[in-house]
Amino acid sequence: MISLRKITLDNRRAIFNLEVTEDQRRFVASNLSSAASCYVLATNGGHPFPFAIYEDEQPVGFVMITYRITGYELPSIGDDSYCILRLMIDKQHQKRGYGREAMHKILEFIRTFPAGPARYCWISHKADNVTAGKLYESFGFRDSGEIINDELITVLSL
Repeated sequence: MISLRKITLDNRRAIFNLEVTEDQRRFVASNLSSAASCYVLATNGGHPFPFAIYEDEQPVGFVMITYRITGYELPSIGDDSYCILRLMIDKQHQKRGYGREAMHKILEFIRTFPAGPARYCWISHKADNVTAGKLYESFGFRDSGEIINDELITVLSL
């Protein structure tokens, strides 16, 4: 059973030690870097939501959700949206359906509008990250036609 949990003093090291495969590192920042970004966003008016992704009692991944402000250039719908800024499943736990199950939980959380109302959720990815693109598309995300920093912007209406 996949769940999203707060990052705590007790689980932080395990979350920071999760990694993607060598060839996936160009697609996603480290979890430690993402946690630092959450601090910077939170102290500058942002609304970051970092979560550890657990399979039962085992940490298997990390997600960082933001509301409106991301610290990066926003797509045209950015002011009225949530963003899944980071999503990773540890290399030892990939290809087990955890990313798909986590996405269900992530969207369920976003649809509670924890930081405020929104019309959209968006996520970006490199064009050659085909696996990610297919996952997002399967949840109803559609290519917006925008490209920011060489990443395709995909959007889901909430």
